[in-house]
Amino acid sequence: MTTKNISELIEHLSKFISDNRKKKFLEVLEFRTRHITIVMEDIYQAHNASAVLRSYDCFGIQDVHIIENKNKYSINPDVALGSSKWVNLIKYNQAENNTLEALQNLKKNGYRIVATSPHANDCNLEDLNIDNKTALVFGTELLGISEEVKKNADEFVKIPMYGFTESFNISVSAALCLHTISEKLHKSKIDWKLSQSEKEIILLDWLRNSINKPELIEKEFLKNK
Repeated sequence: MTTKNISELIEHLSKFISDNRKKKFLEVLEFRTRHITIVMEDIYQAHNASAVLRSYDCFGIQDVHIIENKNKYSINPDVALGSSKWVNLIKYNQAENNTLEALQNLKKNGYRIVATSPHANDCNLEDLNIDNKTALVFGTELLGISEEVKKNADEFVKIPMYGFTESFNISVSAALCLHTISEKLHKSKIDWKLSQSEKEIILLDWLRNSINKPELIEKEFLKNK
């Protein structure tokens, strides 16, 4: 679909939602980013998976990469509160080594792989350099990141802790990381926002997710053109 067709389709589908909803979409798009992306490896608890996804949406993360090696990623709608409609879930579950495929794909697209681990002392969260595109990797609830992630990570980051427990719950870790990183990103001079073409493609998806039977409306619109 050409850029012109996308713009025309957006204009047409916008007629089926309220002006306030369209305004909200445009406001949220201004704070969406792909400069920071998230990777979740083998998350198996639906409550955690859903809570984490909700945080990603709240902090403006557009793409979430899901690695399914042993565990299928499932969402509890009561916890996610519809957040899966607004972020892109990119799943890796077809390869022999899904973790390696995901990390290689991210590196090919210019991302630096930063693994979260309470056992690595390379960098405290507040000291993490985010000048370049960064993929933040979270591991399983019980074991953390895999050996494959450890071998392929460009850097490790940890959240300072002062108690007896070794690590935060993954949903808490994700929220803490993204709060710190988002604050740093928004105060920086980094060009972290989406391009206009990216915004239009995402807006089109959001419109489709907000309309009853959008495929029929699109079909009729394109037929009349």
